[in-house]
Amino acid sequence: MSFVSNQCVKKLLFPRYAKKPYDTDVFQDNMDQSGVLLWVKAEPFIVGALQVPPPSKFSLHYLRKISTYVRTRATEGAYPRLYWSTWRHIACGKLQLAKDLAWLYFEIFDSLTVKTPEERLEWSEILSNCMSEDEVEKQRNQLSVDTLQFLLFLYIQQLNKVSLRTSLIGEEWPSPRNRSQSPDSTEKSSCHNKNWNDYSHQAFVCDHLSDLLELLLDPEQLTASFHSTHSSLVSREAVVALSFLIEGTVSRARKIYPLHELALWQPLHADSGFSRISKTFSFYKLEAWLRACLTGNPFGTSACLKSGKKLAWAHQVEGTTKRAKIACNTHVAPRMHRMVVMSQVYKQTLAKSSDTLVGAHVKIHRCNESFIYLLSPLRSVTIEKCRNSTFVLGPVQTALHVHSCDNIKVIAVCHRLSISSTTGCVFHVLTPTRPLILSGNQAVTFAPFHTHYPMLEDHMARTGLATVPNYWDKPMIVCRENCNASVFRLLPPCEFYVFIIPFEMEGDTTEIPGGLPSAYQKALGQREQKIQIWQKTVKEARLTKALEAGGCMQDGTRLETKWATCSCCLRSIGAFSFLFKTVP
Repeated sequence: MSFVSNQCVKKLLFPRYAKKPYDTDVFQDNMDQSGVLLWVKAEPFIVGALQVPPPSKFSLHYLRKISTYVRTRATEGAYPRLYWSTWRHIACGKLQLAKDLAWLYFEIFDSLTVKTPEERLEWSEILSNCMSEDEVEKQRNQLSVDTLQFLLFLYIQQLNKVSLRTSLIGEEWPSPRNRSQSPDSTEKSSCHNKNWNDYSHQAFVCDHLSDLLELLLDPEQLTASFHSTHSSLVSREAVVALSFLIEGTVSRARKIYPLHELALWQPLHADSGFSRISKTFSFYKLEAWLRACLTGNPFGTSACLKSGKKLAWAHQVEGTTKRAKIACNTHVAPRMHRMVVMSQVYKQTLAKSSDTLVGAHVKIHRCNESFIYLLSPLRSVTIEKCRNSTFVLGPVQTALHVHSCDNIKVIAVCHRLSISSTTGCVFHVLTPTRPLILSGNQAVTFAPFHTHYPMLEDHMARTGLATVPNYWDKPMIVCRENCNASVFRLLPPCEFYVFIIPFEMEGDTTEIPGGLPSAYQKALGQREQKIQIWQKTVKEARLTKALEAGGCMQDGTRLETKWATCSCCLRSIGAFSFLFKTVP
């Protein structure tokens, strides 16, 4: 083995993704015998790709212009770090985007960067102390992101672009949903969710690999038409940026490495095209090496469903043909790659607080007439094609997306909420960002977060989520075909009730974090006062049992109905509380 510096050896032995130091002899043996395996990372697509067609100005033509422009403004906060003020100038001044939309994409990418919970809580505190929009803007101006990675992030928004060519064979053309009203409906949604499809991720990167590499090239390596030449060279910084999308390992090894660490490993220089003299990569050798090594994601959705661990969290309901399917990869996947997929939970109450869920990307699919409680800190959650159900979630560190659902209630603390193609859904959320209303929604209701469980505040601290700022009541409509604000409403205080989670858990949280908005707290107080007055009136009247019962039915129907419903729920789900005492 040729000589390498101590710093290079340290990076190899203690990579950012590795859990334990790696044996260099084993690494060398694997390199020699089996070569490198690369795959496309799932998280940039699951969390980062907004589930809506991107602005037309995010095309490759404009992104190439931005790539050239930022390099000429290196001293003005554009390269190698892109500051919010510079991106605002580019997005609003040159791409003609609305300021809110420009901030949306900037903030989504920033949420993908590695930060400690303490850093995120500190940012929330800074924003909560701002007294005006000007002060908020002043704080935002101090934020910056990696320029080249941000360009890649903007490019992958094309994942959900409607393709006219593909639409000719009937796969992508947007059309109204003609779904059956039956809860057993299993027809395919017209909007295929590519964000969770690892085959789509791999195909997207392979189909656009040349464009992605050209987007990262220095301007002098491009022709006048922004294309590469046979002699084009790719900088080390560009390959480091490409690690945002690609990672890998060596066959039979247990560690995951960012792309650039593998590409810069000395035994691979001939294959990856790296020159130790120029400290750059040959464009065509690098592209050929990437194409030869790219394979399926071993921690993606497909692998999870095919070979993941099956979980017996739900049972088959007698008299139905549906069988709940729940799988995870947490027994083999490292942190940031954990995944839990559950499907076809039908007429059940599923309650879980487990290490299996901690930090996992969760997909809930085709669940009907059920109550699902996932009371652990989660990385992201997608709820898709569910009906007539209630979902109570632990804090969601990144994105909570709801798609193609009818008549469901979602209760969660989350960094971001986005919804598309929903009908009659209610969202009780606490979120530091504006909820995103994408296309195809009807009769959406937003309401304040209204529950708690003993570990909630501890879980919020672990995910870096604070109680302020809270923008649950300031949704943002992000769709072209309908900007009508009547698509949503805020829940009237007179219809508001708190939600009780009836499970025994250890923890210190005893009330709703951050409290309730004053109007809703006042409505609860007035209702409680009326109940107390009624109880006092009944007591002082000294009615017989028959008259007392009759009076309750006549004047206290709403109270009796609510209590009966609550008691029924408590009886039906009380048996599941044992899940919180012993979990795998």
